[in-house]
Amino acid sequence: MLIKKIHHVAYRCRDAKETVEWYEKHLGMKLVLAIAEDEVPSTKAPDPYMHIFLDAGQGNVLAFFELPTKPPMDRDRNTPDWVQHLAMEVGSVEELLAAKARLEAAGIEVLGPTDHTIFKSIYFFDPSGHRLELAANTATPEMLQKLDAVKGDMIEEWSRTKRAPQHARWMHDDSMTQEGDAR
Repeated sequence: MLIKKIHHVAYRCRDAKETVEWYEKHLGMKLVLAIAEDEVPSTKAPDPYMHIFLDAGQGNVLAFFELPTKPPMDRDRNTPDWVQHLAMEVGSVEELLAAKARLEAAGIEVLGPTDHTIFKSIYFFDPSGHRLELAANTATPEMLQKLDAVKGDMIEEWSRTKRAPQHARWMHDDSMTQEGDAR
């Protein structure tokens, strides 16, 4: 089997209408489909829901379920807030900074930009509490080649030691410049 692409990614939301309006207003995503049922098609369980689909660009779809008969949303308390998130790419660092300014002007708390060497990103939460990231790529072909060359060794070392391998330490070495070979 070869996966062609991700068809959609689905999360739960508190309120479908609020979610559509927030994603349209703040991220420019348009509602492309809404499905409502009183029974889950796969399990046949009686469970009314609203399933909304938003255009995330270039054939990517972000979907949400509103589940009015279920207990209120919660999160995995054993996983830190920063781990589970949805990262979406923007075209440039300038677009990233403009998005940050728009979000903050709308009263949304934004963390960043954070420099990850191969991309810069900002972080914020949607109305349902999902952590979102907007990222602008900054990697050079040389950087990507260096990371590609060590990825397998890094996984093997991590698997044995559960300690951060140092193969790509150059990404966090402040003494290097963005243009330098090692960064």
